[in-house]
Amino acid sequence: MAKYVGAIDQGTTSTRFMIFDHAGQVIGIDQKEHEQIYPKPGWVEHDPMEVWAAAQAVIAGALAKAHIDAKDLAAVGVTNQRETTVVWDKNTGKPVLQCHCLAGYTYGPHLQ
Repeated sequence: MAKYVGAIDQGTTSTRFMIFDHAGQVIGIDQKEHEQIYPKPGWVEHDPMEVWAAAQAVIAGALAKAHIDAKDLAAVGVTNQRETTVVWDKNTGKPVLQCHCLAGYTYGPHLQ
């Protein structure tokens, strides 16, 4: 029977995975920063493949640190900063563009 829950926290500068027991205590955590790309003043982007790889790495890292397997997780929640978007090609599964971090800026002309 699964004993733990996990949470992926996809932040503006890093990806974190935390594992909690039934009492809400953290039993495993791993975090990895990712590159901030500034293509022009006021713009912030991320490499979506780097973000995806970071998510996979921190999940594996936290599981290893907690000495548990993925089958020990009953559920995994995901949260992000809600201001980043990425377009994926439905046929290839690859990103079309970098992740655009809105951070209060307007990307409308770029996306039209």
